[in-house]
Amino acid sequence: MQLQPIKQSFQVQYDYQLYFTSGLFTLENPLFVNLIAAYKDFEPVKLLFVLDDGVKKHHPALVNQIQDYCKEHKQIIKYTNTLVLPGGEQVKNSDEAIESVLKGVNENKICRHSFVVVIGGGAVIDMVGYAAAIAHRGVKLIRIPTTVLSQNDSAVGVKNSVNAFKKKNFLGTFAPPFAIINDSNFLETLEQRDWISGISEAIKVALIKDKTFFKYIADNATTLKNREMEPMQYVIYKCAEMHMHHIAQGGDPFESGSSRPLDFGHWAAHKMEYMTNYELRHGEAVAKGIALDVTYAQLTGLISEEDLQHILDVMNTIGFDLSLPVESPVEVQSLLDGIEEFREHLGGQLTITLISDLGVKHDVHTIDMELMSQAITKLNHQFALN
Repeated sequence: MQLQPIKQSFQVQYDYQLYFTSGLFTLENPLFVNLIAAYKDFEPVKLLFVLDDGVKKHHPALVNQIQDYCKEHKQIIKYTNTLVLPGGEQVKNSDEAIESVLKGVNENKICRHSFVVVIGGGAVIDMVGYAAAIAHRGVKLIRIPTTVLSQNDSAVGVKNSVNAFKKKNFLGTFAPPFAIINDSNFLETLEQRDWISGISEAIKVALIKDKTFFKYIADNATTLKNREMEPMQYVIYKCAEMHMHHIAQGGDPFESGSSRPLDFGHWAAHKMEYMTNYELRHGEAVAKGIALDVTYAQLTGLISEEDLQHILDVMNTIGFDLSLPVESPVEVQSLLDGIEEFREHLGGQLTITLISDLGVKHDVHTIDMELMSQAITKLNHQFALN
């Protein structure tokens, strides 16, 4: 008897929402408790909080506020503990940090009907999301991002990751959060470089998807640099909206194909982060990566010199340092090696997203290494002396 293959297919519906507020854990703000109650209102839901130590430093009363808020709503929320862990990209290099979260899940008996609530920048959110996704094959996660970059990009997607083997995001999962909550109060205490850094992700999506949005960023470059909250809130909202729309409508939320338009500028960014031992913020590296790729696009004839200079001027006005951290031929080659490492990480055919006009993406599958070297030289010649 010959047995025929058994085939099966199924679909899973994912739903998650991004909320906007200020003063999330003030007693008069009902957003958080209502969100938990909407999940399960017949018994208290157990919560484990994980807090970025940089956020704790700038908001020293936050842990007490969280405890008071949970106590006020104890019929809905069962507070267990708040773990405080280091922030920044280095936390994604640390097995210790992952173990701390997993230990917290275990010791506080966080199950798949409980929540891990992470409050911090993109790196902490990435790491905690990975730990939550592998604990019990996935416990529910609420993300509360506290930087511009995490509020408009990294925390609004479906990816979680840590670094391994000297490669960024080598270990990771696709696991959508239960919800994301953007609290604008956290932005007020950011260092200037962190305020600016996340704007690069907005520039990224604007350049590949929306010329009008890029014009808004260009027209507001100075006010964004000067920390005016209204234009920044619009940039965060629009960037997050476009990011989430791409995930839902792009037909490839778990990135099984080769094209990754939301990784525009990222092949070089990831490599430069590693080359600088992560002294570069991710958003700072993305700005440099975008600057390099648009310079290459101009050298290949995809965009005009006028458009190139306009893009670079906008980023420069916002405050980005667009010089590349490479000087010697060995460093240049190391940066160029990032192209193949990028392909290896994503799998499939090499696909690098460039632009052929403002707001128009253009994928290429080969890179002229000599021309890319010229782009590095051209960009550094323009900005290294500034």
